[in-house]
Amino acid sequence: MHHVKTRGFTLIELMIAVAIVAVLTSIAYPSYTSHIKKGVRRAAQAQMMDLANREQQYLLANRAYASYSTLTTAGYGFPSDLSAKYTPSITTATSTFTITFTAIGTQASDGNLTLNSSGVKAPASKW
Repeated sequence: MHHVKTRGFTLIELMIAVAIVAVLTSIAYPSYTSHIKKGVRRAAQAQMMDLANREQQYLLANRAYASYSTLTTAGYGFPSDLSAKYTPSITTATSTFTITFTAIGTQASDGNLTLNSSGVKAPASKW
């Protein structure tokens, strides 16, 4: 009789490989999502700085700060990739403004961001 040696993985070897992949995934996925949230936060902060610059330009031209609707009417467009993560708003007073990006969706756990006309950025730990 001639025996043919079969090749392949045993069930035990396959289960060990699946267990290793599961452990690596459980460690890597939270780090990956944290990295994605930080990247989105950095993009939002860049947009906030752009809005602050637009506010300063508007102040020089009009002697008052602009509301968010005024800026959008003047041509500012909130990036679509951020619109699913943050809701922007600007509150203005006589000589101040505060830009607030309210975190929504998957970004909500990261928290809101604010920037005012004095350059104060909150929360400080996120900047």
